[in-house]
Amino acid sequence: MAHKHLHAPAWLLLAATLLLACLPARAADPNSAATLRERHAELAPQLDRSPFQRPLTLDSSETSSQLQGSIDAVVSQPFALMREQLQQPGAWCEILMLHLNTKQCIANGNALGVHIGRKHDQPLSEAYRVAFTLKLNDVSADYLDVRLGAETGPFSTRDYRIQLQAIPLADGSKTFLHLRYAYGYGFAAKLAMQGYLATLGAGKVGFTKTGSSHIGGLRGAIERNTMRYYLAIDTFLASPGAQQRTLRLERWFAATEQYAKQLHEVERADYLTMKQNEFRRLLGSG
Repeated sequence: MAHKHLHAPAWLLLAATLLLACLPARAADPNSAATLRERHAELAPQLDRSPFQRPLTLDSSETSSQLQGSIDAVVSQPFALMREQLQQPGAWCEILMLHLNTKQCIANGNALGVHIGRKHDQPLSEAYRVAFTLKLNDVSADYLDVRLGAETGPFSTRDYRIQLQAIPLADGSKTFLHLRYAYGYGFAAKLAMQGYLATLGAGKVGFTKTGSSHIGGLRGAIERNTMRYYLAIDTFLASPGAQQRTLRLERWFAATEQYAKQLHEVERADYLTMKQNEFRRLLGSG
């Protein structure tokens, strides 16, 4: 008569096999070239039918303690150029300086000292200094993952994160990128932001449609700034280097005016004058 009990090694092997069979499949690494390629394939129909008049999709979210905006887009610049340029802290300073609210950016190694202020000329002493750190999370022949982070920001905001992931498309002459911009906030910061939106920011909207109108409030604000940062990256890649600053300022302003309902804040001449003054001040600080 055959023995009905399994020997210990056989029993352990059977138990391990059953346990592995019951475990869920391991989730794909969200920060990898393969995952980004899957994302591009999934979003391809939306990119082709984008209401932004360029292959771009935009999303946002709001919780009780964090705001987040994200953009997926196909850009006409080669992946090799993006990989080369966006590893450099100085390039990120050039990108951030295009934004209306960035008054100064100085790179020191992987540290970026960024001053944030109003959308008009102001003394640097009245701006808020935010200390960003650049981290190259992954750089390879077919994938780029670069991140900017700051632990604290203006009005008790915190945990600022800018993440850019990119892969080459076709022969590498174009690039698919995923841009994520997020920060956390507490009660005091939320009150400050709501106060702004109820006064100077009243009537400002984002890009997401809600019925016949566009979303406003905090999500509208994060969408506007995510788009500004995306346009700054795209503009910089089309005209990299400090020697092309004037051309870059012109192109960034023109790009934002394509979405004037959301992004128009100042007139072209005022923007150019303000930024030229800020760059002169930056040269003087060096």
